[in-house]
Amino acid sequence: MTPSSDTDFTLDETLDAAIRDAGARLARAAHPMALTGAGLSVESGIPPFRGPGGIWTKYGEPPMDGYQRFLRDPAAYWRERLSPKQDWMRALGDAVREAKPNPGHTSFVELERRGMLAALVTQNIDDLHRQAGHRRVLEIHGNHRLLRCVECNTRFDPEEIAVDTAALPPLCPHCNGIVKSDIVHFGEPIPQDVLRACFEAVAKTDVMIVAGTSATVYPAAELPFEVLRQGGVVIEVNPEPSDLSAAATISLRGPGAAVLPRLLEHAVAAREGRA
Repeated sequence: MTPSSDTDFTLDETLDAAIRDAGARLARAAHPMALTGAGLSVESGIPPFRGPGGIWTKYGEPPMDGYQRFLRDPAAYWRERLSPKQDWMRALGDAVREAKPNPGHTSFVELERRGMLAALVTQNIDDLHRQAGHRRVLEIHGNHRLLRCVECNTRFDPEEIAVDTAALPPLCPHCNGIVKSDIVHFGEPIPQDVLRACFEAVAKTDVMIVAGTSATVYPAAELPFEVLRQGGVVIEVNPEPSDLSAAATISLRGPGAAVLPRLLEHAVAAREGRA
């Protein structure tokens, strides 16, 4: 048995052989990419939204028309943002601020550094891929650390936008559009610049790693199936079976923080002819 980076998980010989196969395919890929979801964040201590221990399970779900409420009264949205009254918002904010990248995140960084990951799409808003050092990240649901103009989609660090509580909402210095959090709310379309970049990356992809996602939230869930339709390889990394498992080329059953470092090792060995 090979000890993993997760104290409650070990890689047995059968799983390690499957990871070796996945690593060899990744090493041969011309344009590999990755898709990550909430499971990878959970391994960094951020609770999921739903299910046992979920933030919304504990505190109740937010309104399903959040974006429409923002559009109706952007000033009220900003007053709530500046002084949150909902317990789930405070709980999520505390968890995200305390979280650190795990070995799954850093494995993706090393794959990128070695030229074995051309793009990474994440459904997570926690900024952990960036904090780990990843450079090419497509955040399909936004980033909690950023602000975004709803008109021109320009992103800003919070210190770039002056927020006057007497003159809410703040406006974009480029186009005078309304600025909101970069997080995509319920009822809000995925920003077109990110969505377009995702599908442009998928169109070139021959191997996709899908880690920590149940593959149920669209449009992100569509991306691996598009790779499969193109004849590409999909490598799933997940502790539990998902809607993608039956279709995936290789399904690696285990936590990303344990499986992804081993996948990196096998891919590097195959690239260097040591497999």
